Amino acid sequence: MSFEQAQHEVQQLGKKPGNDVLLKLYALYKQGTAGDVQGDRPGGFDFVGAAKYDAWKALQGMPVEQAQQEYVALVETLKARN
Repeated sequence: MSFEQAQHEVQQLGKKPGNDVLLKLYALYKQGTAGDVQGDRPGGFDFVGAAKYDAWKALQGMPVEQAQQEYVALVETLKARN
């Protein structure tokens, strides 16, 4: 499965993954498309934005290709569970 196909497949999942898996998908997607985290960490009451930033920041230094491969592998695992 390609990275682009995995992006489509994740939208077709029967069951919505838990928040921890959604954050991992988000972080791998961002690392796989934009590289290392950019900008400032959201503050105040933007808890969702801060969690997304932190998840992406945790992958800093991971090569784009590796992030894309891990994203595809995670989507395949999720598909197998549905």
